[in-house]
Amino acid sequence: MKDHPDTTATTSRALILGSTSRYRHALLSRLGLPFDAVAPRVDETPRPGERPADLARRLALAKARDVAQRHPQAVIIGSDQVADLDGVPLGKPGTHERAVEQLRRMRGQTVVFQTALAVVCEATGFEQCDMAAVSVVFRDLSDREIERYLRAEQPYDCAGSAKSEGLGIALLERIDNDDPTALVGLPLIRTCRLIRAAGVAIL
Repeated sequence: MKDHPDTTATTSRALILGSTSRYRHALLSRLGLPFDAVAPRVDETPRPGERPADLARRLALAKARDVAQRHPQAVIIGSDQVADLDGVPLGKPGTHERAVEQLRRMRGQTVVFQTALAVVCEATGFEQCDMAAVSVVFRDLSDREIERYLRAEQPYDCAGSAKSEGLGIALLERIDNDDPTALVGLPLIRTCRLIRAAGVAIL
């Protein structure tokens, strides 16, 4: 049997996650790679008429580029997620009242969670972006179910007011995607692909 040639990327460059999200930090940790996390300095306000996918892509790139300017020798990962309800962006609710409003709007509806990923290395001129769209069908939730869920999990820092990796899975009828961690906030299949392209060895 022939051995496959070893085409593994190798680099000594530092890997940095341009995010303070504990969810993305936990996901990236699954790869067993050493990395640091740096907070990006980005205004996340949507532009007038900006579509959810465009907003997510713009913010992912802006986060990666901002951190890359401060750490030009490193490979930077930036990501952003926006819930898309019929073309209307739904971000992190921030408060209980806004979370109730979001879940009431989404019950019985199909919501597309647009998760953008950007990888940038300023020293090498590397910059690539990819999108992972996850279609989620919400159950026709009662007000009581919404209230009980929010009190139990308090997902106020999650786009769309739900944590699918926790109790939020009980809110859903179906999930359709091709990158299992995308809904949580960092599509690891795409992350592996892009950081390998940037020269980071994973295996």
